[in-house]
Amino acid sequence: MAMARVEEIRRAQRAEGPATVLAIGTATPANCVYQADYPDYYFRITKSEHLTELKEKFKRMCDKSMIRKRYMHLTEEALTENPNICAYMAPSLDARQDVVVVEVPKLGKEAAAKALKEWGQPRSRITHLVFCTTSGVDMPGADYQLTKLLGLRPSVNRLMLYQQGCFAGGTVLRVAKDLAENNRGARVLVVCSEITAVTFRGPSESHLDSLVGQALFGDGAAAVILGADPDLAVERPLFELVSASQTILPDSEGAIDGHLREIGLTFHLLKDVPGLISKNIERSLVEAFTPLGINDWNSIFWIAHPGGPAILDQVEAKLGLEKEKMRATRHVLSEFGNMSSACVLFILDEMRKRSAEEGKATTGEGLEWGVLFGFGPGLTVETVVLRGMPIAAH
Repeated sequence: MAMARVEEIRRAQRAEGPATVLAIGTATPANCVYQADYPDYYFRITKSEHLTELKEKFKRMCDKSMIRKRYMHLTEEALTENPNICAYMAPSLDARQDVVVVEVPKLGKEAAAKALKEWGQPRSRITHLVFCTTSGVDMPGADYQLTKLLGLRPSVNRLMLYQQGCFAGGTVLRVAKDLAENNRGARVLVVCSEITAVTFRGPSESHLDSLVGQALFGDGAAAVILGADPDLAVERPLFELVSASQTILPDSEGAIDGHLREIGLTFHLLKDVPGLISKNIERSLVEAFTPLGINDWNSIFWIAHPGGPAILDQVEAKLGLEKEKMRATRHVLSEFGNMSSACVLFILDEMRKRSAEEGKATTGEGLEWGVLFGFGPGLTVETVVLRGMPIAAH
């Protein structure tokens, strides 16, 4: 009798259908920097203009980045007040922490408020909060601060993910999918908020990897609300999360490292990251899409973390992708830079908006099936299979 009761409780706890994205919101700091002007600004603010050859190298990196502009919380005024942040190896973790511990939840709040407004339901209906950042560490965490800033219920079930890096936009969706599908009626608020104040530092000839980061990274926050079994009278499903998985690529140890030190978060690229990703990506696609009977990678829509243009170029070449497949991805890279975990959620937002504007049948550029890829330290790959929802139903 008791076992039957337990089974009944277990069934009642679980949702019927798959997790669904119900709303998306994004936010950036007000301070916008244009890539064409950035090398002059960066070498001036870090008092490194005497390093003329290094500056030329950095200019070439910025020119090749395919980035037009980025947003950064750190303004010229803030950097002038904190010269240690501008140095290459000066102890500066306290100053960096002072910035990000406050600003990461605040930027997250801006994105979350937009997602909540689009969703249109009372905040009290949010049952779970998943917060992700690579910017700073604190107790209680950014998840706690955001709960206070938004006025969520004190009983909201919180999960804080720190120091995951660029693949984590996929991680948060995978975790939120499990939460939504295993808790009937759950509405999960997912927030990724990234601020480069932890990684900004002056140039050094001995550490060109750091310069790559200075040329690519930008600040941004994105939020999504997920839930299973949407109430179609008041909720508008955007994408279904069909499956989600994570894997470590073979022979990739040390390919991307980040280390938190007294000088802030240092960034190291030790191997051919674009080569490693492009060589292994088809295996992830095959594993994810074989159950659906799909093996034509041009028949699905694409949301890939834009670590840098070389990754996108090599993935396209390896898989024979048509140029428009990475259109939304390249647009976000161009207009915002690499915002680490938040990037893929910005691309998701860009895709559903563009699909609606162009009169497509589904949120996935008119296609039913799609993939979201997160790439980052490890090398870790997150693969999320998405299903685009009909736009007409909105």
